[in-house]
Amino acid sequence: MSDGGPTLISSVQRAFRLLEAVSAHPNGAPAKRLARETGLPLATAYHLLRTLVHDGYVRKLDDGGFILGDRLETLHTTSRGQALLSRVRPTLAALRDEFSAAAYLTFYEEGEIRVAEIVDGPRAPRVDLWVGFEDAGHATALGKSVLRELDDDSRKDYLSRHPLAGLTPRTITHPPELLRRLDSSPMAPAVTDLEEYSLGTVCVAVPVYSGNTLGSLGVSLRADRISRLKEIRERLIPTASRVTRGLSLTI
Repeated sequence: MSDGGPTLISSVQRAFRLLEAVSAHPNGAPAKRLARETGLPLATAYHLLRTLVHDGYVRKLDDGGFILGDRLETLHTTSRGQALLSRVRPTLAALRDEFSAAAYLTFYEEGEIRVAEIVDGPRAPRVDLWVGFEDAGHATALGKSVLRELDDDSRKDYLSRHPLAGLTPRTITHPPELLRRLDSSPMAPAVTDLEEYSLGTVCVAVPVYSGNTLGSLGVSLRADRISRLKEIRERLIPTASRVTRGLSLTI
C-alpha cells in the first residue's frame, strides 16, 4: 500500500465519525462540540467539516452549528428506492420467465414518465429504446397506462409539454384521438401499444402505485405473438396489485 493509503482511510473514518456526530444533533452542533464528541483535534474537525459542507453532506447554520446536508437526504431517498425495487424485481422476473417477454416498471415523477426497472433476458429481449420514454408516453403502453390514470389537468399539462411525434405509421399523433382511445380501451384497465413505438413489437401495461406515485407495469413481445395479449393482461392485473403492495410497504 502506498504511503497515502492509511492516511486516506483514516480521513474517511474520521469523516464518517463526524457525520454520525452531526446526525445526533438535528438542531445543529458547533465544531468544538463535534470535535470533543468524536475525539478529533479541533483543526482536523474544522478541515473535515469544511470539506463535507463543500460537498453538500453537511450544512452550516447561521449560528455556526452544523447539520446534515441535502446530499445525504438524496442518498437516503435513492437507497430507499433501490430497496423498494429489490422487493418487486422477482415479480418482474417471474413475468419475464412465464411469457418469455421483457417486463418493465415505470413511474410518473415530476411530470415525466420514467423507466424505473427493466427485467429482460436472452429469450426475452427488451425493446430497443431508440426514443426515450419521457418523449414517447403517447406511443408506449407503459406511458399510455399512466396517461389513462391521470386527471384531466395533469393530462393536458403532459400533452402541452410533449408533442405527439409519429414514431411509426401506427403512432397516434392527434391528442383528441389519443384521449378518446385511452378512455375507451377495450382491455381496460390495461392498455396496449400495437407497434406504435417500434414496428414488430407490441406491449400491454396496467397501472401500479408506489405510495401516491403513479406508475405502470407492462411487458413487450414480438408482434407475431399478439394473440397472447389478453392472456398476459389477465396475469398482469393481479400482479400489479402485488407490486403496488410491495412498493407501498414502509421500509
